[in-house]
Amino acid sequence: MSIKLPLNEMTVQEKLAAMESLWEDLSRSPEAIESPAWHKGVLDQRQQRIADGTAQFEDWEKAKAKIREKVR
Repeated sequence: MSIKLPLNEMTVQEKLAAMESLWEDLSRSPEAIESPAWHKGVLDQRQQRIADGTAQFEDWEKAKAKIREKVR
């Protein structure tokens, strides 16, 4: 299946809204999505940084707001 989106005509807000719609749909069936092998390594590193105190969790809504501010 090939889906053509008018990306060059979409605003950043429209692109973000499309991404959020896709993510919402995909997250309804997380068992259908297999993580790549490299992803475990990345998660292990991040978990270690949390344990070491060199990183911290951030509220997802706040993180999205920061991203939106950067792309405006």
